[in-house]
Amino acid sequence: MIDVNLLRKNPSLIKESQKKRGLDEKDIDFILHLDEKWRNVKQEVDSLRAERNKISESINEAKKHGRKIDDIIKRAKEIPKKIEEKEKALIELEEKRNEAIDNIPNIIDKSVPVGDASKNKVLEIVKKPSKLSFKPRGHEELLLQLDMLDIERASKVAGARFYYLKKDVVKLNQALINFAINFLAKKNFILVQPPYMLKRDALKGALNLNAFEDMIYKIENEDLYLIGTAEHALNAYYMNEVIDKEKLPIRFAGMSPCFRKEAGSHGKDTKGIFRVHQFEKIEQFIFCKQEDSWKEFDFILKNTKEMFKALGIPFRIVVLSSEDTGRIPTKTIDFEGWFPTQNEYRELASCSNCLDYQARRSNIKYEENGGRKFVHTLNNTAIATERMIVCIIENYQNKNGSITIPKVLVPYMNGQKVIGTKEKVKKK
Repeated sequence: MIDVNLLRKNPSLIKESQKKRGLDEKDIDFILHLDEKWRNVKQEVDSLRAERNKISESINEAKKHGRKIDDIIKRAKEIPKKIEEKEKALIELEEKRNEAIDNIPNIIDKSVPVGDASKNKVLEIVKKPSKLSFKPRGHEELLLQLDMLDIERASKVAGARFYYLKKDVVKLNQALINFAINFLAKKNFILVQPPYMLKRDALKGALNLNAFEDMIYKIENEDLYLIGTAEHALNAYYMNEVIDKEKLPIRFAGMSPCFRKEAGSHGKDTKGIFRVHQFEKIEQFIFCKQEDSWKEFDFILKNTKEMFKALGIPFRIVVLSSEDTGRIPTKTIDFEGWFPTQNEYRELASCSNCLDYQARRSNIKYEENGGRKFVHTLNNTAIATERMIVCIIENYQNKNGSITIPKVLVPYMNGQKVIGTKEKVKKK
């Protein structure tokens, strides 16, 4: 949430950010108009309250000196009704103003490229794609042939974009989870398995429900939503609390399934398990002091880079443009893996600095120099397993239809180096 005081003092800053995001600057003028009306009504309420206090004093003074108080009493009876009317209008204006502020996205960082997705900037390419000596096959085809994936039966019992994983690919999924957990534990992250459902107020702290409600699942007749990522639950951990600054930064590694409607997705992304309604993810999430957030941003970027390099997949690091950046972060850097059958890079992980935007929505602060400040929050995917499985299978496939296990995962596969066929696998 944007600070209302910043809106009042420097509206041009917010308008410039709106412009960079390709959004309407007039939304800011509308909020300022509501805020001015709210302040005017508040002044009227404060004046009426002050008048009420003066009248009470006048009544007491008149009684002491035996003067008539009929006119004063009449006025005293009128004021509470006016105060009640004005207070009602004040609450309505405040709710309307706050809802409008709630819909304004975070301020885009100055370092973010301005424009649409075509302006995304590649920062680094790590391990260029290698050419296979045979025509690569898609992950769905390979897994179906190996009887490790069943989309048809999953569709029968759950609908489109659900799946049954089977046999060794289940072990590969768990291997990725355990690899990421152990990696982050060694970096002194606190391992957390969060609730998989959140109340509306808790969820609102992490995201704008007006913009994202069509992407998440609501539990019917209950104030609960299935989480789309562990980020949402981790952000809510300290909701309405003041954190001891000596404990900051607090680094969480959240392990959870993720549930998303993925409304509007179509075409090649709906095949197999590349874009599905449920998947597992290990998430890095950090609460820190305001002056430390960019240092923490670099830290979690480095972690994901190290993990992806260890897995041996070709990937690149991309800073998103202003119009391609989500509403919550001030800046996002994506990790995009190479998918041979698509002949392109696709998103595998995102690293975002949200500054105090989520903390304001969730009311999470720390004490410093006798005052209180909102913490800064950051998040970054460590491993989103199903999509990473797709990337590994397509890059590590062999001509005979088997899949070589990345060396770093072999210990988590009980020494198994290949899945699929028992035939001897030739080195690429």
